[in-house]
Amino acid sequence: MKVQALANHEQTAVSMPGAEGAKMRMLVGPNEGASNFHMRHFEVAPGGYTPHHQHDYEHEILILRGSGTAASEQGDRDIRAGDVIWVAPNEMHQFRNTGREPLEFICLIPAPKNCAQ
Repeated sequence: MKVQALANHEQTAVSMPGAEGAKMRMLVGPNEGASNFHMRHFEVAPGGYTPHHQHDYEHEILILRGSGTAASEQGDRDIRAGDVIWVAPNEMHQFRNTGREPLEFICLIPAPKNCAQ
């Protein structure tokens, strides 16, 4: 079992093209041998955003702090702390911070098939 404070996980800038002011922490992933799911923490600065992108796997997201906009193929939706979001595989999506404090969320994704057990 792993128990570690959020702040003790390394935070790195999101390097995908199209991201601005977004940082990520891998909370549970390959280093723990997580072979089914990966848990990540994102922090988006005021005015910042994640890339507008898509991929072949789903996301489960819990907004922890802040407010913003979730852009999807169905249009933009306001989001705030306490909201739960499901992004379908291959759906174009982006998260933008429209508030005055950091937008923080937990994001769960399936582990890549080649992840060590």
